[in-house]
Amino acid sequence: MTNAAGRFAHVTRLTERGEGEFAGELSPAWTIGDKPNGGYLLAILGRAATLAGAHRHVIAASAHYVRPPEPGPVDVETLVLRAGRSASQVRTRLVQDRALRAEALVTTADLDPGSAPYWSAGLPAISDVPYDACMRLPSPPSGTPVALMDEIELRLEPDSLGFLTGSPKGRGELRGWLSLLDGEPFDPISLLFAVDAFPPGTFDIELAGWVPTLELTVYVRALPRPGPVHVLQRAQLIDARRVDEACFIWDSGGRLVAQSTQLAGIRLG
Repeated sequence: MTNAAGRFAHVTRLTERGEGEFAGELSPAWTIGDKPNGGYLLAILGRAATLAGAHRHVIAASAHYVRPPEPGPVDVETLVLRAGRSASQVRTRLVQDRALRAEALVTTADLDPGSAPYWSAGLPAISDVPYDACMRLPSPPSGTPVALMDEIELRLEPDSLGFLTGSPKGRGELRGWLSLLDGEPFDPISLLFAVDAFPPGTFDIELAGWVPTLELTVYVRALPRPGPVHVLQRAQLIDARRVDEACFIWDSGGRLVAQSTQLAGIRLG
């Protein structure tokens, strides 16, 4: 794959087909197994929302995954529910072979690059483990293929690597760094992917197979600085073969720029 084709902006590009309707192409390179990553799909839905509305940035999105699409052509349908002065709401639908695959409600606005946090409480602390002290997670040599791992650089802190040797810590947390290849900076669209890029936090409890996302909600809080981002992926409760996870993303300057929660299926024990 060429550098240009590998850029996230390229694999999430859309072509307008009519009012509120767009055509896209799901890349086989952004898959887990043979299915496109859920954050990748949400990024495409988020891009459609910014193209359909008057605001440049996604600040909130909630996606429901109906059935997994295949790599290849897709249609994205949008409906502007409200076009406000400071924010707009857009319904987006990803369709393949005339069947609904994923749907999201997206709020868009124009983020101010000069803004600063006013107040916060209850957020986890950012890690101080530097990028170079973390190990790049490779594509698995056997089992489920994860083509996605060849498109990103995902580094885990030494304390998060226990699952690789059968010795998870039992905290339900994975911490590390994430970057796009070729130095491509993160933006509000690629942050929608970043919150779903890490392995599940449940790997720090017990190694499992596919953990399919049922619902994913993301808040984009600020425009990130260039460079890799810090990631905390945390499992919070496993019950009735479901797990809810939270993800926190800090930019290279240490500012929280995105956070998410998701509900996923899981089988353990």
